[in-house]
Amino acid sequence: MITPVRYEDDRLMILDQTLLPGEERYIEIKTKEDIWKAINKLQVRGAPAIGVAAAYGVYRAVRDLETENFSDFAREFHWAKEYIATARPTAVNLFWALERMEKKLLALEDGLCFEPSWNQELDYIKEELRKEADAIRSEDEAACLAMGEYGLSLLKKGMGILTHCNAGTLATAKYGTCLAPIYLGQERGYEFKVFADETRPLLQGARLTSWELSQAGVDVTLICDNMAASVMKKGWIDAVVVGCDRMAANGDGANKIGTSQVAILAKEYGIPFYMFVPVSTIDLSTPTGDQITIEERRGGEIYEMWYQKPMAPAGIKTYNPSFDVTDHQYITAVVTEKGIVYPPYTENLRKVIEQK
Repeated sequence: MITPVRYEDDRLMILDQTLLPGEERYIEIKTKEDIWKAINKLQVRGAPAIGVAAAYGVYRAVRDLETENFSDFAREFHWAKEYIATARPTAVNLFWALERMEKKLLALEDGLCFEPSWNQELDYIKEELRKEADAIRSEDEAACLAMGEYGLSLLKKGMGILTHCNAGTLATAKYGTCLAPIYLGQERGYEFKVFADETRPLLQGARLTSWELSQAGVDVTLICDNMAASVMKKGWIDAVVVGCDRMAANGDGANKIGTSQVAILAKEYGIPFYMFVPVSTIDLSTPTGDQITIEERRGGEIYEMWYQKPMAPAGIKTYNPSFDVTDHQYITAVVTEKGIVYPPYTENLRKVIEQK
């Protein structure tokens, strides 16, 4: 299976998703600047994968660091963490993973005896940080598999399923979030018919979702974003599945730009709309979607990135938000690794997070 983030033989390797589907190339991450660039430039993308990459990335940024004492090491770690956190503002997993890594570091101080030497203690600290990054990756794999099972319980054999952007294997440590039930269904003979929105302007649906589902033998049809209403009207869509980069406490979910309009269309046509959200992506400190910071990217992505020459007049004004927020009223259910959450979300999301 495709692995977007690898830590093997003491090397951090990331699949450069900006080159897909034309070329499969892994890039090595050695510094905090490397991981910042990989996240910012979408060489690694998808909330869970960003979290995994950030955890390994901050570890790799300090792996070769030599300091005189714990305080100096913790300070350097904090600076690296804060720098990496500026790579993208919307995906909460980035901040969650970095905070978890720093919390692990600070918890180690109490157990240090500084015997027989600080250098040996420093080696121990670094090894524990790597193990924490390993744990974040393993937990994400398990969470995706669980979401796949819960998601599959909502679907029936032979269904037509619409998805937007890419929340598959490429966006996680393994399996994917909203595509996990598609993979499980493929293994179990469900014969789903998947329609993948191209997902303008970065074409994650066209370049990534259609590619990885084709690789797995899934029946997938690529459509333009503005064709979603047509395929729904024809009766070809029985369910919509999408991922999420940050969910507010009231159930509003930020996902790739264009998700909100799909949700509105689905409600109009009476089609269930399922948002797949790892618990780490639910942000109870954000009351509603109105408080979610939406990343805006350069306008050239709209009219020149995929063309041999610009497809708009020189100097044209552009508006290029990377995400939009789907209001909770349009979300039929939220699928997490701990179970399926139904409205009222303000109450039930908190319950699922507090669940042991």
